[in-house]
Amino acid sequence: MAEPEPPGRRYALVLEYDGTRFAGWQVQPGQRTVQAEIEAALERFLGHPVRVSVAGRTDAGVHALGQVISFETRARRPVAAMAKALNGMLPDDVAVVTAREVPLAFDPRRWAWSKHYRYRWLDRDARSPLRAPHVWKVRGPLDVAAMDAAAALLVGRHDFGAFRAVGCAAAHAVREVTGASVTRVGDEVHLDVHGNGFLRHMVRIIAGTLHEVGRGAQGPAWVGEVLASQDRARAGRTAPAAGLTKIAVHYEEGPPPWHGGGPLDESSDSDG
Repeated sequence: MAEPEPPGRRYALVLEYDGTRFAGWQVQPGQRTVQAEIEAALERFLGHPVRVSVAGRTDAGVHALGQVISFETRARRPVAAMAKALNGMLPDDVAVVTAREVPLAFDPRRWAWSKHYRYRWLDRDARSPLRAPHVWKVRGPLDVAAMDAAAALLVGRHDFGAFRAVGCAAAHAVREVTGASVTRVGDEVHLDVHGNGFLRHMVRIIAGTLHEVGRGAQGPAWVGEVLASQDRARAGRTAPAAGLTKIAVHYEEGPPPWHGGGPLDESSDSDG
């Protein structure tokens, strides 16, 4: 009599990657993507094909310090060795930072309580060849105090239709931003945005809009007017992908109250 198959287990991985040479997260025919590299390494490690779930897709050129994915397998592999083994199979521009077993019901997108993104501008006179793939080089100096005051107007639960890319698949534009601040770090300016969900290109459109304030073309109050208009045409440009990094995805013991539906639509997981 054949032995029964062992029960499946689910694992979560935290990834770091440089998005410069990737055509984004999602598998695309004929394109190099983060998902394809990860799934190829997992297939070699586990001995069977794997399809992973992700906390939110990132677009071409967008980076991650703390992207979260999960997958299920019946293969028995020591979790303590998982990150090291996978990193030996992955290219230099993507790495597994940590690996752990999670409940079978875990969904990295629907169980996320909050996400943290950072956008970086370089506003010194000289360009930076080393940092070029990770910043938006602009003419400066940017008015950081004005940008910070404008960013504060975005905190709260709002309809972010003005900061939503054309083609976004989300059923509605209501999202909650729990924190938004702009600070100077040496010769860079950083925008940090925290929220429980993001629309397609939302952070990059916010960055492009705040840039108008930083360069003096608009005052801080204008950003509040743009938000209230719910009109994408009123906002600034979509900032270049290179400046955006997904810093972290935060979880608690179980799914948040909006898990599986509710007022915060989660139908679109492309938030980079």
